[in-house]
Amino acid sequence: MVRPVEVLAADTPLTDLSAWVRGSGLEIVLLVVGAVLLGRFIRWVGDRITRRIDSAAHDQDSLVRSEAAKHRHAIAQILVWLALALLWCVTGVLILIRFGVPVASVVAPAAIVGGALAFGAQQVVRDYLAGFFIITERQYGFGDVVRVSAIGFTDGATGTIEEVALRTTRLRTPDGEVVVIANGQIVQVTNLSRDWARAVVDVPLPTSMDVVQASEVLRKVGADAFADEKLKPLLLDAPTVLGVESFEVDQVNLRMVARTLPGKQFEVGRDLRVRVAAALQRAAISSAAGPTDEPAVKPA
Repeated sequence: MVRPVEVLAADTPLTDLSAWVRGSGLEIVLLVVGAVLLGRFIRWVGDRITRRIDSAAHDQDSLVRSEAAKHRHAIAQILVWLALALLWCVTGVLILIRFGVPVASVVAPAAIVGGALAFGAQQVVRDYLAGFFIITERQYGFGDVVRVSAIGFTDGATGTIEEVALRTTRLRTPDGEVVVIANGQIVQVTNLSRDWARAVVDVPLPTSMDVVQASEVLRKVGADAFADEKLKPLLLDAPTVLGVESFEVDQVNLRMVARTLPGKQFEVGRDLRVRVAAALQRAAISSAAGPTDEPAVKPA
């Protein structure tokens, strides 16, 4: 028995849809699932590489990460990001082909749209270029302690670098706050943990105090600090007393400095201030704050 023409016409779209789902539709699902799994594998490999870099850096020096390790860590993060971007771009093209979209005809419009987006998003392009130069020039890397001056930051931001990407830099401040800065907005970067650092301690004393005696006390503090088994690994040489740094109406400032491992100047500075305060108390030398106050020691 011959089926009506309208019935055949109604069944044909369903048949085509079913064939497409079993063919191209299934391929699209497999492509998406494969891209997700491959993306997770790339992230896993990236995590393994960065952990290996970190463990190697700690094995070589348990106190400070080397500059090469910081750079390799940043490069590994960038390579993971580029691999993921390439993966999803290729997956998108393959999906368009499964939908029957001629990729060759999309190239010209995509180029026009890309040019328009690049012109309209100049700041994004600037961010990527700035990030490229930050990484290639090794301005800073993962684990560095930096002070960043950027557009929109009145006082800047100081913290430890947690991630260096092509578009943004993420750092964590001493208060635990996470600051994300677009690389194109960065005006100046002060790296506080490159090669070596310096702890500076200024000691204010009354103008009536014997400066020579106070200087001798500070030199003894520096020698004892360099002989301390816990503090010596952080120091490159013995702390020195530079002498009188400045005069004020009612006080004179003596300055002590110490060269330290990168990023350890804050820890060394705090320890030296405690030692200086205790030594001045033992020597019965009062600070400019008054005889009943604890010796006031402030950083430079």
